[in-house]
Amino acid sequence: MKNSFDYIVIGLGGLGSSTAYWLSRRAGAEVLGLERFEFGHGRGESQDHSRIIRLTYHTEDYVRLAQQAYAAWDTLEEESGSHVVLKTGEINFWPPVTTLVEEDYLKSMAVCGVPFDCLDHREVMKRFPQFVVDDAIRGVYQPQGGLVGAIAANEAHRRMATQNGAVLLDNRPVTSIRPMENAYEVVAGGQVFQGGKLVIAAGPWTNQVLAHFGLSLPLTVTHEQVSYFASPHLDDFMPERFPVWIWMILDNYYGFPVYGAQGVKAAKDRFAPVDPDQRGFDPDPVNEEEVRSFLQQHIPRAVGPLLYTKTCLLTHTPDIDFVLDRLPGHPDCCVVVGATHAFKFASVIGQTLSELLVDGSTDKRIDAFQFSRPALGKHTAPSNL
Repeated sequence: MKNSFDYIVIGLGGLGSSTAYWLSRRAGAEVLGLERFEFGHGRGESQDHSRIIRLTYHTEDYVRLAQQAYAAWDTLEEESGSHVVLKTGEINFWPPVTTLVEEDYLKSMAVCGVPFDCLDHREVMKRFPQFVVDDAIRGVYQPQGGLVGAIAANEAHRRMATQNGAVLLDNRPVTSIRPMENAYEVVAGGQVFQGGKLVIAAGPWTNQVLAHFGLSLPLTVTHEQVSYFASPHLDDFMPERFPVWIWMILDNYYGFPVYGAQGVKAAKDRFAPVDPDQRGFDPDPVNEEEVRSFLQQHIPRAVGPLLYTKTCLLTHTPDIDFVLDRLPGHPDCCVVVGATHAFKFASVIGQTLSELLVDGSTDKRIDAFQFSRPALGKHTAPSNL
């Protein structure tokens, strides 16, 4: 196997796998991908049956990028023959007390031509009788929302990258990066590689990789979990009958129809800081009970025996905006951090990185994700979502 490539991607989770795929469409066998663990491992952020995809966002830039994300997923589906996006509709519930600004979401969608319905509590329960909400709750329904099959998407990105000629290697932790003239020397898994251009998509291990450049970001890694409940009424929660949903508060609840496992998936954000190399995999029983209590109150027919709870990690920036930019002082090295909510954008993020490195520029609106923004100069904990 050769050891010199035009492009090296470090990290092959959701964002790195997509980057390897989009680079491989342009550069074929000149793409190398390096994953520190085995492919499909469960130690990171993106290995589960489903992730929410939606057009409901608080800024125009995010809505525009989400629209482009659907197009990027369409390309992957067409080329791979894999069905990875399932439109179920999405409903956001707005309680009277929230840390978020509903009007920002409505304005951003309206400016971008995204259709949505504002529903009072009666309309919510008429359209979706699985929910129980009182007159203090408002709903915003967006019919194009749904889910991305995360495991299937990661596999499709990697499979197509390999089919295009890319070399993808797992169990290759990076132990050294040395900038050279017009190239980078990367030592991974005891092997030495050279790459003309570099992408760092290392998720919770981003700062470990950036340390080779003497740099770090104010990132917080947290231990999260999702639970699957074996409802006795699973037919009510099939994708054609039940949308993805989010309770719009800071430590939000969210959930999915039946997909990938014979259970209704629901979760509550935990924000429990953790070292990604020291984290455990045992679920938090308090969080499980909080999710169950929420379902009993608002989606009672979803409640049933706990099928299982799956843990994962999330990587937060202080402002919960992505990092998607060239590394300062290294124009041939790009860094991406998903900031807890990137999987829906995974394929378009890979497309964007390929454009930055192959073409030198992109038409995507990514100014808000630059290293130079003030939030990345403040070592603070996450403050909002």
